[in-house]
Amino acid sequence: MGKSGIGNARRARLDNLREAALHKDVVARRVPAGFNGRWTRRQWAHASLVATLAALVAAIVPGFPANSQAAAAPVPTRTTLALTLPPLPLAKLRGQTGDSWQIVRVERGQTLGSLFEDLDLPAATMHAMLDQPGAKQALTRMKPGTELAFDLPVGGGLRAFRYDRDDTHRVELTFDGDKITQQVIERPTQSRTVVISGNVGKSLYHSARKLGLSPGAINTLTDDIFKYDIDFNDDVAASDRFSVVVEQTWRDGELIRTGPVQAATFTVGGTLHSGFRFERSGKAEYFTADGRPLKKTFIRMPIPYARLTSSFGSRRHPVLGTVRQHQGVDYAASTGTPIMAAGDARVQFVGWKGGYGRAVILDHGRGYTTLYGHMSRFGDIKQGQKIPQGRVIGYVGMTGLATGPHLHYEFRINGVHRNPLSITMPPPEPLNGAALAQFRSQTSNALARIQRVEKVIYADAEPAPAPKPAKQKKA
Repeated sequence: MGKSGIGNARRARLDNLREAALHKDVVARRVPAGFNGRWTRRQWAHASLVATLAALVAAIVPGFPANSQAAAAPVPTRTTLALTLPPLPLAKLRGQTGDSWQIVRVERGQTLGSLFEDLDLPAATMHAMLDQPGAKQALTRMKPGTELAFDLPVGGGLRAFRYDRDDTHRVELTFDGDKITQQVIERPTQSRTVVISGNVGKSLYHSARKLGLSPGAINTLTDDIFKYDIDFNDDVAASDRFSVVVEQTWRDGELIRTGPVQAATFTVGGTLHSGFRFERSGKAEYFTADGRPLKKTFIRMPIPYARLTSSFGSRRHPVLGTVRQHQGVDYAASTGTPIMAAGDARVQFVGWKGGYGRAVILDHGRGYTTLYGHMSRFGDIKQGQKIPQGRVIGYVGMTGLATGPHLHYEFRINGVHRNPLSITMPPPEPLNGAALAQFRSQTSNALARIQRVEKVIYADAEPAPAPKPAKQKKA
């Protein structure tokens, strides 16, 4: 074989090796048919997208180790320094904000001297202020809730002071060294007669307060006007309704005072009760719409929160052991429980009375007297003194012939003992004549206001008009 034959054989063997190494047969199967060696636009777009994703991965992945190292780095320590701050003024300690004027509300037991001490103001300044006209009378007998204003600049001291002398006058005192200048500022007020109405709901007190009725007015309803006719513990339901006529005093848009209850109605279980305020002989009382007093002549039970332990009539005496007439009723109660006068009276006797122990006898007039026995001590009363119904005349005890603390209560008419639990009590004296006419004149406005709000028609408010005489037919 010539040289040319050997060269051709070597070339053929190299070609075979190259083809085997490059797997030309496999590549040929993956390349699409008709590929001419050039990429289309779609292929170039796909390639660009792949290259972009690869660049993003290359940029993000190296950052993870750096973050891990940063997280593992120790947190630098912090140093806290305590700085001395100036003391807060009294007003800011109580949560009040504003300029140098600080409003202080007087609390129970506080005096002007204690307030000056709290504000670190000299007593000499207070005494100089009290020497001003009218200041001592207004500032030495302050009631809880009184508001005082102090002008305390940053530099210290008292620059000005103001207080209300009454509802319509405010006094402002300005301090300039030893000189004090007083200025009286007029503060006009407006009075409005309003009707406050609502349902009892879950609580009479809560509902009435939410409507704007003062605590004193609520107590007047429960403890004065309707206490004889309504049991506020058991009789009143959530749907029952009340209406109250009061006079309110306003100043600068703020309610500053509520006057006494002029009239009130209370509907309990469909029954309407009413009361109207009227002064008789200089004393304010409450009457029905036809002028009958709501206040009963006598209280059947002159001791609160007590239980009946012995009735009126024949019984065996617990100490003597003999059967004898029990001429009163006994109420068991703890020693020291207050005992009230059953009605308006004059004190006839105060002292020790045999088996009654410490006893009090009251003369109520028109032949009616009451006796209260076995007291531990007496109230602030003396013989011959006139006292009102409900006045505390003594306290429960067990003096005299008694086996335990209780009140022995007797009711007498012209000296004859009667059962206080069953006797028909005498009705109170109604208004008549000129007093009745004056009562109707004074209460007509309040009655009209309640009628407009509640649309209530009082059958007993005014007497029914007399019927007109029938016309006679002509013969």
